[in-house]
Amino acid sequence: MNIAAPPQLSDSNCRIIENNTASKRVYQVWKGSNRFFLGGRLIFGPDVRSLFFTVGLIVIPVILFVVFVSPQLVDEFNSQIGYLILSIAVIFAACVIFLLLLTSGKDPGIIPRNAHPPELEDEADASNASAGNHGGPSSLPPTKDVVVNNIIIKVKYCHTCMLYRPPRCSHCSICNNCVERFDHHCPWVGQCIGKRNYRFFFMFVFSTSLLCVYVFIFCWVNLKKIIDVHECNLWRAFLKSPISGFLIIYTFIAVWFVGGLTAFHLYLICTNQTTYENFRYRYDKKTNPHNLGCAQNVHEIFFSRIPSSKNNFRAKVKDNSAIFTSSRSIGSTLSPDMPKKSADLEMGVKRQTVAEEELDDIQSQIDSIRGSDRCASQPLHSSSRGHKGSWEITPDIEALAAELGMEHGLADREKPSADIL
Repeated sequence: MNIAAPPQLSDSNCRIIENNTASKRVYQVWKGSNRFFLGGRLIFGPDVRSLFFTVGLIVIPVILFVVFVSPQLVDEFNSQIGYLILSIAVIFAACVIFLLLLTSGKDPGIIPRNAHPPELEDEADASNASAGNHGGPSSLPPTKDVVVNNIIIKVKYCHTCMLYRPPRCSHCSICNNCVERFDHHCPWVGQCIGKRNYRFFFMFVFSTSLLCVYVFIFCWVNLKKIIDVHECNLWRAFLKSPISGFLIIYTFIAVWFVGGLTAFHLYLICTNQTTYENFRYRYDKKTNPHNLGCAQNVHEIFFSRIPSSKNNFRAKVKDNSAIFTSSRSIGSTLSPDMPKKSADLEMGVKRQTVAEEELDDIQSQIDSIRGSDRCASQPLHSSSRGHKGSWEITPDIEALAAELGMEHGLADREKPSADIL
């Protein structure tokens, strides 16, 4: 008996899918946990709110210094010197904030996700894959050997991004991205620190340390002037300028934190390590394959060209690029066995409301397919089990039907055909 192929999706349904996909930009359907601003021009981590707290920790002490301490310095010194001290503090603070935004608001080196698991490259990988489940990402070898400076290191397979991570790359569980030369996720800046923003992160920490030292010194100078002018002890000087005393204590505590962080990262730069590598691999006890010597290591961080971002967040999503669906949307994971063209649809992408007659249209298509399935299964008997004919329902229809709340109906229709088979 000849079985007619079921009708395809109606033109109106196809237009709904295509229009919604084409109108999206990459940052709007990004699968990581990042936050985007200014139309995708700025990318932050999910904890971007902590950035405001960090800015407050920097700006508020500087404002106190400018409003309460600097006028006293202007009176005690020559006015030109006093205003110069004031101007340097303001410019210093502006540079620190600028470096903070450069660190926090740019792509740290995110590696784009794959739409499908990578193919096996050689026979060794194929033999390893044959021992596991066939066809799925879990059948890929968990590690792969690569050579870095004549030293063999292992790189891991990331099941989330479906790729073998390049050397020094790690997956950030907070941002949900693989980041190139991953150092750490910094909650103070609300962003991962990686290959593209590590330089600015170090400059931010270092300049913050210098700002703390600057304010600390001139607050002491102010107290010393008060002691000399009024011929009083230190305690009375504190009472005459309590803001100076507060800033001395504040900057003394802060400089231990940011100064210690600066010293630690200077050590990492000179030995060409990341924070992640230092805590996990302990290169001090074995050979570091990335260490090129102190001078070359410093040159690599500060004087090499920062690579361009591998992501164009403002680009329009193509018809086959809906794989970047936001992680905050609810969607089922596509099977790698599914044809690549069926990966275009995911449940998380919001569609326009489908009219009731179009819903009936899709329902009738599914009913006709299921009815054909029952007819074909009787003469074919056991030989037809697991065989997928050309008339099989496409994953696109199933995905769209599931979005319209028809998954329960599909499940009920699965049972009779399964009993027949």
